[in-house]
Amino acid sequence: MSEYDLVVIGAGPGGYVSAIRAGQLGMKVACIDKRETLGGTCLNVGCIPSKALLQSSHKFYDSQNHFAEHGIIAENVKADIGKMQERKNKVIGDLCKGIDFLFKKNKVEKITGTAKLLGDGKISTGEKEITAKNILIASGSVPSSLPDIEIDEKNIISSTGALELDKVPENLVVIGGGVIGLELGSVWARLGSKVTVIEYADDIIPMMDSDIVKNFSRTMKKQGMELKTKTKVVGVKATKKGATIELNGRDDDKSEKIECDKVLIAVGRKPFTDELGLENVGITTNKHGFIEVDKNFKTSVDNVYAIGDVIGGAMLAHKAEEEGVACVEQLSGLRAHVNYNAIPSVVYTHPEVASVGKTEQEIKEQKIEYNVGKFSFIANSRGRAVGETDGLVKVITEKETDKILGVHIMGDQAGTIIHEAVIVMEYTGTSEDLFRCCHAHPTLNEAVKEACLDVHKRAIHS
Repeated sequence: MSEYDLVVIGAGPGGYVSAIRAGQLGMKVACIDKRETLGGTCLNVGCIPSKALLQSSHKFYDSQNHFAEHGIIAENVKADIGKMQERKNKVIGDLCKGIDFLFKKNKVEKITGTAKLLGDGKISTGEKEITAKNILIASGSVPSSLPDIEIDEKNIISSTGALELDKVPENLVVIGGGVIGLELGSVWARLGSKVTVIEYADDIIPMMDSDIVKNFSRTMKKQGMELKTKTKVVGVKATKKGATIELNGRDDDKSEKIECDKVLIAVGRKPFTDELGLENVGITTNKHGFIEVDKNFKTSVDNVYAIGDVIGGAMLAHKAEEEGVACVEQLSGLRAHVNYNAIPSVVYTHPEVASVGKTEQEIKEQKIEYNVGKFSFIANSRGRAVGETDGLVKVITEKETDKILGVHIMGDQAGTIIHEAVIVMEYTGTSEDLFRCCHAHPTLNEAVKEACLDVHKRAIHS
């Protein structure tokens, strides 16, 4: 029977990064995953394939809508969905091979199989049994559905099915106005599908700052998406031609039926703990099925730890990575922590939406006195030059100290721009700290500097 210092269950971003860091620290480590390819949901059927298709569809959308204003005449441009899917699959394949290489480089043993906890450090991998001094569960999450709705991946599809479509649906209904629904809805809307988004909450991406959401909703509508908020899904039925969705107004009970070719169920994700054998060893979960851990990521069982989607919080690949590294470093006797107030979140539509820290709604609820600064991309020189004027930066600071509490951006490259705010917030910096830094001209990042200046009522360009 093989014995390891650490066995990681799950080879997604949290799992494979944890395993590599453990290898760097000299541990004898193995990583178990049921897929032949490493990378988990994120790389195989999530973050990476969706970004590949978003990029391809954006280029096509630009050719149809923006090339002419740049003096580029492109006639009879067509989308080859098969070729887009080929490119997406190559991106996935290349990155999977990259993780294989990193495992070999850091002496991480890859085990393909279904992990099951047996107790006393023993784990079944399907074909054999191994033991470990420490076990790290990084099994991730799977798509949620709604009651009485069966996802068949034909007409009623999950995010996985939406990434594999071989032709553009004429009508696509997306149930769920969160990150996954809007990103995948954007892919097919750009390629010609009529997309309708159904959201139960007051607005799409309800976790984001309300000022950003208001501007973002207007932009999505301008791009042709129909947004039905405050709407309840009563039922979804597959038909020969597609699906029928029954809706009720959340507040007024006004009923409606929609016919479509495909319906995408994008109502969130749930922790994946099936077949792990948590009950065999007495690991505690909460009422939502998330594994409960302490501040050091230890479960209710000694020497068993958990990180990432399976413990709740923001279901983000980079959050799982940070937790995994912190957990492994703590096991090695190093000091490590995760600053949950400085973890960015991004919606990779166009324009992108990025956020870090608290929203204005949260700050009001916590009765913190605050200041706000804003700056629009329309007044940014680079935004004007590249034709990306649809955007806004919002900075919120503590009134007494000027410490940045939250930064929210809608605009081109928002997911990249947000990171200067992340760094300043990681070091508990202020809006003045940020605007005192020299920003190259012309760049979109100057909008962040201007928003910080606006906190102090001294923006230069507005």
